[in-house]
Amino acid sequence: MPRHILILGGTTEARHLAAELAERPGTRVTTSLAGRVSRPGAVAGEVRVGGFGGADGLADWLRAHAVDAVVDATHPFAATITAHAARATAATGRPLVVLRRPGWRPGPLDRWHSVASLTAAADLLPSLGRRVLLTTGRMDLAAFAHLDRLHFVVRSVEPAEPPMPPDMTQVLARGPFTVADELALLREHRVDVLVTKDSGGDATAAKLTAARDLGLPVVVVRRPPLPAGVVAVPGVPEALARLGLGCAGSGDA
Repeated sequence: MPRHILILGGTTEARHLAAELAERPGTRVTTSLAGRVSRPGAVAGEVRVGGFGGADGLADWLRAHAVDAVVDATHPFAATITAHAARATAATGRPLVVLRRPGWRPGPLDRWHSVASLTAAADLLPSLGRRVLLTTGRMDLAAFAHLDRLHFVVRSVEPAEPPMPPDMTQVLARGPFTVADELALLREHRVDVLVTKDSGGDATAAKLTAARDLGLPVVVVRRPPLPAGVVAVPGVPEALARLGLGCAGSGDA
């Protein structure tokens, strides 16, 4: 029987890991996507879309589909599915590997304000500016909906969902973005403060450089903590090592 690995996906790292695993003889890989994006990128191996019905539903799925190991390569802010994965793998005795790209780190010229939540970010905004570039995701606008004296430029891949701020301009775009792209966006909309989650990675990091170049404050929402006892790995090679598969091309089974 092939070794079956379930990837909880949706990130660039998840796609890269699936491609690595799909090339390995004797390894079956299934990537699970939440289905929140209507046009996800191509993924190697098998793909399923939709939730599992909580930790118990995920545990049942692992048993029913003879999954040998789970890799949680979801977004760093997908705390609920990470908690469910930890509970389901503990209940079924499957190993869990959590793959998280490293977070961003401020440089000496950055004007970052680190906060623990979107609510804390909203509380801080009125003291920092009046025109806000909001890049926290289309489903996370409720925390800012009461700020009727600020103008928000909301960038997301797909249209935002209510509740939303009353004074809002929507920009639909998919990264990666260049620094030139971000400078043009900030200048066009006369943005004076940026709000982002600490997603990490290169695809959307250019906005931080652009904000620094323009001297703008940046409100950075910290990542939620991992479940107790869970330690993340930073990249695909480390995830493969945790799975006992070594590096690509090593011949390890």
